[in-house]
Amino acid sequence: MAAQNAAVDSTADSVRDREIAVEQTHLDQVYRRLEEKIHEAEFLMNDAAKRGQVGTPGALAERDAQVFRAGIHLNRLNNEFEDFLFGRIDLVLGKDGERGADGAYTSVEPADDAIREDLTADIAETLHIGRIGVLDSDYAPLVIDWRAPAAAPFYRSTPKEPGRVVRRRVIRSKGRKVLGVEDDLMRPEVTASLDGRELPAIGDGALMAALGRARTHSMRDIVSSIQAEQDLVIRAPAASVAEVAGGPGTGKTAVALHRAAYLLYQDRRRYSGGILIVSPTPLLVAYTEGVLPSLGEEGQVAIRALGSLVDGAEATTYDSPAVARIKGSSRMLKVLRKAVRGALELGGAPDRLRVVAFGRRQELEADELNRIRQNVLGGTAPVNLLRPRARKLLLDALYAKSGGAGRHSDPELAAELRSAFDEDISTEDAFIGFLDAWWPELTPRTVLAALADERHLGRWSRRDLNPRESRQLARSLRRVGPDGKGPLSVHDVALLDELQLLLGAPARPKRRREMDPLDQLSGLEELMPTREETQWERAERLAAERTEYAHVIVDEAQDLTPMQWRMVGRRGRHGTWTVVGDPAQSSWTDPQEAAAARDEALGSRPRRRFTLTVNYRNPAEVAEVASRVLRLAMPGMEPPTAVRSTGLEPRFTAAAGDLGTAVREETRRLLEQVDGTVGVVVAMDRRAEAAGWLADLGGRAVALGSLEAKGLEYDATVVVSPAEIADESPAGLRVLYVALTRATQQLTVVSADRDKPDADGVPELLLP
Repeated sequence: MAAQNAAVDSTADSVRDREIAVEQTHLDQVYRRLEEKIHEAEFLMNDAAKRGQVGTPGALAERDAQVFRAGIHLNRLNNEFEDFLFGRIDLVLGKDGERGADGAYTSVEPADDAIREDLTADIAETLHIGRIGVLDSDYAPLVIDWRAPAAAPFYRSTPKEPGRVVRRRVIRSKGRKVLGVEDDLMRPEVTASLDGRELPAIGDGALMAALGRARTHSMRDIVSSIQAEQDLVIRAPAASVAEVAGGPGTGKTAVALHRAAYLLYQDRRRYSGGILIVSPTPLLVAYTEGVLPSLGEEGQVAIRALGSLVDGAEATTYDSPAVARIKGSSRMLKVLRKAVRGALELGGAPDRLRVVAFGRRQELEADELNRIRQNVLGGTAPVNLLRPRARKLLLDALYAKSGGAGRHSDPELAAELRSAFDEDISTEDAFIGFLDAWWPELTPRTVLAALADERHLGRWSRRDLNPRESRQLARSLRRVGPDGKGPLSVHDVALLDELQLLLGAPARPKRRREMDPLDQLSGLEELMPTREETQWERAERLAAERTEYAHVIVDEAQDLTPMQWRMVGRRGRHGTWTVVGDPAQSSWTDPQEAAAARDEALGSRPRRRFTLTVNYRNPAEVAEVASRVLRLAMPGMEPPTAVRSTGLEPRFTAAAGDLGTAVREETRRLLEQVDGTVGVVVAMDRRAEAAGWLADLGGRAVALGSLEAKGLEYDATVVVSPAEIADESPAGLRVLYVALTRATQQLTVVSADRDKPDADGVPELLLP
C-alpha cells in the first residue's frame, strides 16, 4: 500500500483525488487477477475437450465433469466481472493473530495495546469488500466476499461499537474506473497510520475527524453525542416504524442507509423480500447509491427516486407549484375514481348492441346499456377486472330478450341451451367488436391523457376542484399527448400508480431467458439440463417483479405529497419502515394533509421517534444565516446545533448588471478556493438559464433548481436571488432554508433587484 501511495502522490491534486487513485490502483490489480482466473478456467475447459478425444467412457465422464466445473466457474467470473468492488474497512490489530479461510484475521475486538494512550494507532489490516472473493497468487485476500464473516464489520460496525474498524469506505465505481469514495470514521478521535502515513478521510468522515481530534472536552462530548444519537437509530428494533427527525447536516440520510445495511446483514432471511429506499430526486439517488451499494446477488436493495417508482414511467419534467399542489392533494383520488369510469364512455362508445340469436335479431338500446353499465360499476373492483362481469350481464340481457329462458322446463336442457347461446353470441364479430368499444381495456396513460380534456375533467372534478384548478390541471397534462406517452412530472407518476390500482392493469408477460453458450457444450445435458440464473439476472428479475418490500426507507419524507404517500405505502403494506425528514425543510404546502396520508400508509405499526440534534456539516457561520430564514419560515422551531467553525463569513453581493455574469464570477472565485464542488442554486424556472451561465466552468460547478437541492451538499454554494426562491410557492421560505444549508465550507448569496439588498449586498430576507 505504501508503494501505491507513493506512485500517486506526484499526480494527485487533492486528498480526494489521491485516495481515488489509490483505490484505482487496487482495482486494477484485482482485474488483472480476475483475468488470470478467467484464463485458468478457459484452459481447464480446453484441456477437458482434449480428454474427450481418448474416446473411453472414463475419459468422457471425466471430461464432462471437468467441463461442468470449469464452465460454472468461468460463468460466475464473467458475470461478476463488472462493478463488483464497493467497500473497504481499515482495522487495528486484533486480540489474536488467527486467520480465516478467506485470509483475513478472525478477531472482532482490538488488542489491548492496539490504540495507544495518546489516541494513535497503526492500521494492521485493510480489507476490500465486493460481490465475490478474490485471492492473489499468494492466497492473500484482494477482495472479501460480502457474505463472508470477515466482511461483517463493514455492515455491523458503528461509532458506538466500532470493534476493530477505524475507517469504513464506500467505493463508487463504474466498470473498471473508480468514480469516488466516501468515508465514515468509527473512531474519529483516533489518529491512525497506514504504512507510516496518517489515514485520510473523505466526505463526512473528514468532518468527524476534525471534531473528534479537537483538543477541547466540549468537542469530544459533541462527538459522543453524535455517535449515541446515530447508533440508537441504526440499531432500533425492526418491528416498529423508526421515525427520524433532524435538521440540515445532522446525518439523517447516512444514518438511515447504514440502518438498512445493518438490518439486512443482521437478519438476511427476514429482509430477503427486499429493502426499498425512496429518495425525492434523481440527484439524491445518485448520492444514496454512493453511500449504500446494492448488495447484488439477491437484489435486496432497490434505490428509487419518487419519479421512477412506477415501472415504465420516468419523471423528466416539472410542474409549476400551483399545479403540483393540485396533483399532490388527496382530492385527486376522487377525481381519478370518477375519471376511470368516465373514460369508458370516451372515444365514441356505441349506444346500441345488435346480434342475431335463434334466427332473430336482438337489440339492446342506450337506456338498457346504461343500466347494465351502472350495475357493473356498482362495486369497487378495478374497472378492467369488471369487463368479464360486463360481458356476462350483456349476455344475460340478450338471453332474456330472446325468450330462451322459457324454451325448456328441464333444467339440464335449459342449461345446455344457455351455454350454447353464450358461446354463439360471444364469438360473433359484432358482439366482440361491441364489447371492445363499449368496455375497452384502459391503461393508466390513456386515462391520464383523457384528463387533459377540460370538458371531461370539468365533469369529473366538479365537486373536488374549482374551475381554475381544473383548467390548470388539464392544461398541464396536454404535454403527455393523446396516447399518454409524453413527458411526465414526479406528480404524474403518482397519479399513474393510483390509476393502475383503480384500473387493475393486467400483469406483464415474463421475459424469456436468452440461451447461454454454456448450455451448448457437449456432454453437459445430463449433468446440467438447464443453466441456473446468474446473480445479476436474479437481481434484475427480482427488482422488475417486486412490487412490495420487507423494509421501506423514505428519505426527505417531509416533501411527500398525500398522493405520493399512497404510492409509497403500497410498496410496504406488509413491511417495516424507516422514515426520515425535517418539517422545517418541507416543500409541501399542507403538512397536516400529508401527515394524514403518511399515517394511513404506515398503518397501526408501533413507532419509535428519534431526533438528531447536532449539525456537524454546516459551519456555524453558514448555519447562522440559514437560521434567519428558519425564524421566518417556522417561528419557534430550533435549528440543530452547528458545532464547527471555519472562520469564513458568508459573502453577500448584489448583481450590478447582468445576473448571469455576477453568478459566473462568484462561482469561478469559489472554484479557486475549494477542492470539491460548487452548487449554484436558483429558482426552478431558472435551471436551464443557470446551466448556461456555468457552461465554461467545468464539471465541478453544478447548477440546480431549488427543489433539486434537497439532501445534497457541496463544498461551496451560490444561492441566487433568495426572493425568487421564497416567492415560488407558499412553502418557498422553507425551500430557501434548504438552499442555504447545502454548503460544507463557504456560502455566497447573489442578490437581484427583487431581493432589495442593503448597502452591503445583504438581501432583505437575510437581514439579521
